Amino acid sequence: MNLLGITLLLGLVVGTWAQLNILQPPCDSPEAEEAAMVAQDYLNAQHTHFYKYALNRIEDIKVYKMVDGDTFVLEVDLLETDCHVLDPTPVANCTVRPKHLTAIEGECDVVLKRVDGALTVTAFKCKTEESTEDICLGCPTLLPLNHTMALDFVQASLTKLNNRTENMTFTLLEVGRMSSQIVAGGAKYAAEYVVIEANCINDTCMALNDTMAARGICSAEGLSIDPTVDCRMFSSLVPLVDANGTAAAEPILPPLLHVHLGSLSPKHGLRHHKLTALHNPQLSGLLSAESAESAEVVPVAPAGTAAATAPATAALADPAPNAADMSLSSDSSASKEILISLKRRDVPAAIVDVPVAPMVPVALVPVCPGRVRFF
Repeated sequence: MNLLGITLLLGLVVGTWAQLNILQPPCDSPEAEEAAMVAQDYLNAQHTHFYKYALNRIEDIKVYKMVDGDTFVLEVDLLETDCHVLDPTPVANCTVRPKHLTAIEGECDVVLKRVDGALTVTAFKCKTEESTEDICLGCPTLLPLNHTMALDFVQASLTKLNNRTENMTFTLLEVGRMSSQIVAGGAKYAAEYVVIEANCINDTCMALNDTMAARGICSAEGLSIDPTVDCRMFSSLVPLVDANGTAAAEPILPPLLHVHLGSLSPKHGLRHHKLTALHNPQLSGLLSAESAESAEVVPVAPAGTAAATAPATAALADPAPNAADMSLSSDSSASKEILISLKRRDVPAAIVDVPVAPMVPVALVPVCPGRVRFF
């Protein structure tokens, strides 16, 4: 065998091996769901500013069978919830923000490794965008996080909060989102922000550098001159209790968040907090979101259904010939026999005498993308 032949043969063998070692389970399979939940929780743990994200849809999944463990490559869509990253509420119990309030969507590629049954995220790539669908005329509009008048509104609502709070003063830790809506009395503002217990001397307040400092999320709305404000403290600030019923040495909390007040560049005009964009320490080359390969999905029939209907379909397409037909068609040079054979197949009696099973429609089930959980 010459060199060219050997090269082609090796290429075929490698290509066949690669296809056999790359699986694409259904996007709604338990295997895909498990990997997607691990990816969701990991991405939320990396996202240190404001809201948690919930899985909306699994767009694609590939499993690479390796000697040292399986590698999963996922494409997932996430939606912003109303739970802060400091909020101990499980993501499953958080409310996804509706479209008319300008939902924030995250599209992520995630690479996971499964070793000894445990899944671990090794790389990811995300982009975060506003949902521009179903935005109604007159609905609240998101404002940049450094919008001057909206930040004045936040400060006014914080002052109102501190005036009614006894034995405790709060300072601003982070602004989550701000919006405005034109009403009869002028611009109506709405804002969500995080506060932290502060130590104040005269008019200067500094956030307490203490893991036990009270923190909470506040919602304010109204006109700039008379805002209403409502706050909820995070219960995660209570010392955790272990399985033996003894208090932990100190609560497990995410790191302190930096204050966005005035820290955003005006030229960007960011109106929402973005997911961490990229983490790929191994540079695996597997992060290829929305690739042409994953865009085309071939539907497959459920196992057993196609096999059950195959005999009936074959019978309708080509009824089995009798002995006379076989003898006539065996001589390819006799044109008369071929014409006679065709004529005999057109005889109505032949159709009446042979019972034909009714056709059963085959339900085609797409492998990916998976179901939409919210919108």
